[in-house]
Amino acid sequence: MADAAGPKQYFEETIAGKLQRSPDLSKSVNSVYEFNITGDGGGVWTVDLTKDPGTVAAGSTGTAKCTVTCASSDFMNIVSGKMNPQMAFMSGKLKIKGDMGLAMKLQKIIG
Repeated sequence: MADAAGPKQYFEETIAGKLQRSPDLSKSVNSVYEFNITGDGGGVWTVDLTKDPGTVAAGSTGTAKCTVTCASSDFMNIVSGKMNPQMAFMSGKLKIKGDMGLAMKLQKIIG
């Protein structure tokens, strides 16, 4: 699903579109994530799944229950299936701060 496009397009088109098509996804997670993507094309995005349907916004709201930090290239490899998210986490390429239970639900959102 992800191609050579960067994180901005992935968040603002792919994930936002997925949340519009699957409003039940927000209900099943019901929390706020912050993604801090570093490097080329990086940025900060907030994915709010407390709304119906969920929303994606650039920037931080300071209300995230789970913060994900990852380099842009590693993030794109994870969402395109080239890198296993668990291996990325174990090797320190994917960092999670906050609720680890929410981290386990990430695959529903970014996968």
